[in-house]
Amino acid sequence: MARACVITGKSTQVGGRYSNRTRATQFNPSGKTRRKANLQRRRIFIPELNKTVLVDVSVKGLRAIKKRGAYHSLKKAGVL
Repeated sequence: MARACVITGKSTQVGGRYSNRTRATQFNPSGKTRRKANLQRRRIFIPELNKTVLVDVSVKGLRAIKKRGAYHSLKKAGVL
């Protein structure tokens, strides 16, 4: 299973890798590159359930947890 954020659903993206020299000469020997999401493995304590869960979450997802609360965010994502 691919690693993805449990809150936002972010995962890897495929995109081009260009240098400025490549743009100038109309020739692209670089090919494609895989850009990974900024995922962190975090233990998050949920006071409503009095337990800790281990999740792979992006930094944007961590900000959402901080704003809305762990219980609400993880319940909406379907983890709980």
